[in-house]
Amino acid sequence: MNPEVDLFLAKSQQWQKELAALRKIILECGLDEDFKWKQPCYTFQQANIIIIGNYKESCVLSFLKGALLKDEHCVLNKPGEHAQSARVIRFTSVEDILKMEPLLKAYIHEAILAEQSGLKVDFKGIEDCSIPEELERRLKENPLLDAAFKALTPGRQRAYYLYFSAPKQSKTRETRIDKYTQQIINGKGLNDCTCGLSLKMPYCDGSHRDLKQ
Repeated sequence: MNPEVDLFLAKSQQWQKELAALRKIILECGLDEDFKWKQPCYTFQQANIIIIGNYKESCVLSFLKGALLKDEHCVLNKPGEHAQSARVIRFTSVEDILKMEPLLKAYIHEAILAEQSGLKVDFKGIEDCSIPEELERRLKENPLLDAAFKALTPGRQRAYYLYFSAPKQSKTRETRIDKYTQQIINGKGLNDCTCGLSLKMPYCDGSHRDLKQ
């Protein structure tokens, strides 16, 4: 048991008992306990398998490669519309967690087996994304932006495609592109660290929130 997780649970103002119940179930399945991205993370041979977290409306059990699970009982959900790998189960009571304990353990063991077998999530590439007209226009107008965008990894390009195309109004899409133009020119992805404080470089881990104003 990781002392950082003990501290996390002690400080949790919501879902403390629920998180403790999930922790017990996960540890009984033989996973190692770590603390990453400011959340309890459970690993198998150093590979990340599960994260648990507390949110305003529920606590969440997240399978990082949940898309590989068969989910015959249809309990897994995407954490967001464009999520490709992760799948989550949300809880609001200890009773619900205990009722699902045998099923949760079965899913956890399936996730471990998937990792042991070397299964990989079939991620969609940028060829499956449509380029927002506003971004296409800006790339043509700004050769520096165009070159920087093409130099980004496919995953970072896809993240920008999805983020820029999400708003219904063209003006909002343009505002988003303007906001991130310099970040793209700097070679940064949508979720990359820009403050230099992250312990998970190049990704942002929220360290900028600790900066004193």
